[in-house]
Amino acid sequence: MNLVLYTHPAFLGSHSHQHFARMLVSAYRARGHSVELRQPKSRVHGRVGAGLAKWGGYVDQYLIFPLEMRRAMRGDAADTLHVFCDQALGPWIPAVLDRPHVVHCHDLMALRSALGDIPENPTSASGRLYQRYIRRGFRHARHFISVSEKSRADLHRFGGVDPLTSRVVHNGLNHPYRALAPDQARLRLQRAGLPVGDGRCLLHVGGGQWYKNGAGVVHLYARHVAEALRSGSAVPALWMISPPPGEALRAAIAEVPAPGRVRFFSGIDDATLEAAYSWAEALLFPSLAEGFGWPIVEALACGCPVITTAEPPMSEIGGPVAHYLPRLARAQDLEAWTAQGARLLARVLSRSMGQRQRDAAEAIAWARQFDGESAIDSYLAIYRLVLDIETARQPQLQYR
Repeated sequence: MNLVLYTHPAFLGSHSHQHFARMLVSAYRARGHSVELRQPKSRVHGRVGAGLAKWGGYVDQYLIFPLEMRRAMRGDAADTLHVFCDQALGPWIPAVLDRPHVVHCHDLMALRSALGDIPENPTSASGRLYQRYIRRGFRHARHFISVSEKSRADLHRFGGVDPLTSRVVHNGLNHPYRALAPDQARLRLQRAGLPVGDGRCLLHVGGGQWYKNGAGVVHLYARHVAEALRSGSAVPALWMISPPPGEALRAAIAEVPAPGRVRFFSGIDDATLEAAYSWAEALLFPSLAEGFGWPIVEALACGCPVITTAEPPMSEIGGPVAHYLPRLARAQDLEAWTAQGARLLARVLSRSMGQRQRDAAEAIAWARQFDGESAIDSYLAIYRLVLDIETARQPQLQYR
């Protein structure tokens, strides 16, 4: 196939978007397809001061790049499939509506926030206009691939799309996560400079975004520490693989009773993260929202118990092997929510060795379905279907 992929400009600093696009390019080329990656360059953004860089970036993305797209498309074969690596690239999609195209959809949280559906994340007036601008572009696309059933449902409900095809392909793991023996995990963590002298830990993995519920994680941990002290149980440290804490998170940490310890680490590579999952007693991941929820499946692949939110997509990704809490909806629910979370965590930590081994085996087996090669195969199968449909609509298209 002839494939042109579009992604966000590198100057926005979104490592996940850049990684996803480059992973697709590499995988498709390895399978013998012709692939070109197109994205805006820093023309105005890099020439203005910091105060105007945001607006310069908009000029690069929404005024200059559409012209460059149209110019480049003049040389594309008629059978070229135009692949948008994120639905947030919506403003560019009208340029390809007369050509075969498909849009990858990750999450609709920004749009939902702009529409008032997520009260925890209010959006400014300019942000609401921006999200409507994005939606106005992608809602006319004919083919979509979503990372979860939740993302597809949100795409149709909030995005207002009416596509010819709309499929779900779960993300595939981008590292072959596996369970490490405790001694192996300890040694790897020691070499990375992590404090394994603390003993086994509880773990949270996130990027510090509002929906990761970092403060909720720390409040839950504080309640667990208090309960453990009353019962005479051991108190593990909480490792937050996350950026340094902000004001709300620091306030929550101040309420953690001794000997509870909350430690923050960033810049962790995949091999060290694999060791952390293998070393942890449990992953605490009670997100308020997600598009997919990478840490859930990463932890399960390492046999690590997962405590997450009983709402999609977390429940979709964690399936029957994760442990679930209700969503923390309002601040006044915090006491009841942390009490329920502490009870659930205590049950997870008190399992017998035999039960832990059985649960780990089931978690690892469940995680095998999130295979990177299978995801790539599914994308390509959908691309071929899209080209078949588009060829039937436009018989002059011929593809290889």
